[in-house]
Amino acid sequence: MSSAQGFGSNSPRTKLTQSQLNAILLRHQAFRKSQPGGVRANLKMRDLSHLDLSGIDLSDADLSGAKLFSARLTGANLANANLYAADLRLANLEKADLRRADLRGACLRGAVLSEATLVEVDLRDGTLLHYDASGEMYAHEYEDSVLTSELTAATIRGADLSRAKVANAFVMQTDLTDAVLRGTKFMRANLTGSNLTGCDLTDADLTEANLSGARLSGAVMTGCAINRTNFSGATLIGAILDAAQMRSPNLQAAVLAKTLENPEDDLREMLMEHLSWIDSGGKAGKRADLSALDLSGRKLDGINLSAAILQCIALRGANLSGAAMAIADMSLADLRKANLSKADLRGVNFERATLTGADLTEAQLGPVHIQTMSGHVWRANLQRARLGMALLRKADLRKANLSGANLAGADLTGANLSEADLTGADLTGAVLDGATMDQAIVEEAIGLAG
Repeated sequence: MSSAQGFGSNSPRTKLTQSQLNAILLRHQAFRKSQPGGVRANLKMRDLSHLDLSGIDLSDADLSGAKLFSARLTGANLANANLYAADLRLANLEKADLRRADLRGACLRGAVLSEATLVEVDLRDGTLLHYDASGEMYAHEYEDSVLTSELTAATIRGADLSRAKVANAFVMQTDLTDAVLRGTKFMRANLTGSNLTGCDLTDADLTEANLSGARLSGAVMTGCAINRTNFSGATLIGAILDAAQMRSPNLQAAVLAKTLENPEDDLREMLMEHLSWIDSGGKAGKRADLSALDLSGRKLDGINLSAAILQCIALRGANLSGAAMAIADMSLADLRKANLSKADLRGVNFERATLTGADLTEAQLGPVHIQTMSGHVWRANLQRARLGMALLRKADLRKANLSGANLAGADLTGANLSEADLTGADLTGAVLDGATMDQAIVEEAIGLAG
């Protein structure tokens, strides 16, 4: 039975007008402030479909069984609210605060929850309930009495679901790109075909979950439980996995990074073609495409891969010191503990790349000036890159896009960050002694003193 039916088809919902709702909200506001006449909002089984509830404070309110179909709840405060078996189909909850809300048995099919806070929400199964003549609730007694929470086809990009309980829920064809899912409980959840690109699944529990056909490129899965998880056809190219996880038989049916049969010969041939392509301005040879290859631990110092396509490449612990990789596309690459000291990375695309513990001492990550009539400037893109504990001493990061990047604990001693975009970047514990930050954009940056 669909949870869109709320507490059951025999339970009528009272339609509220915007003016009636405003009166309830005023009393709830007074209740929240402990003012006289304040009453906790009771919107149980009410029909609030299509209403504009943007920015309202309904924290601790009772919205159990409420119909909020296509309601606008952007930026709303629903912390600790009771949304048990609520109908939130196609609702817009962008940037809403739902921390610790009770969403058991709720239907969020097609809802928008991008950048919402869903920390510790409860999205487990609910039990179908009905009202009797006196208004009291009682449990449905038949086999179809379980209401499974549903997030099918929802958009949850960049949302924080840390430690949320999503066991058994339907989360199919859902966009969870860049979502924070640290410690989230997904046991037996159905995530078929969902997009988890770049999400953080650190210490999450995916035991017996179905991730067939899901996309997990660039997802951090360290410490994630994957016992009996179904990864059939799931794309894990560029996913950050523990060594123990890599040995798991569950991953055999997944799409993983490839290794070259004859790495030395194959690489030499690709590089020769690529150099010919560079020297001829693209008229001869072939542009190197090493996407989804696993070249971890290889000695590639001084290599010329300028403008190469290196998406989702695995280069963990590789030596790329002095390498030329200007304007290369290294988005979603795994470069943990790689040596990129003194490398030419001007205009490189490191979007969502993982460079945790990498050595970028004296690396060039400034802009490239394209020789055209318009004089286009090609900036290095490190948006949402993971640079925790990386060495960036004396690195050139002029005009680099570091918005949303994780630089926690990074050493930026003497680095040049002039005109860099650090919007929303995490610089907690970063060393910035002698760093130049003239005209840098630091709005919403975390960990910057003063």
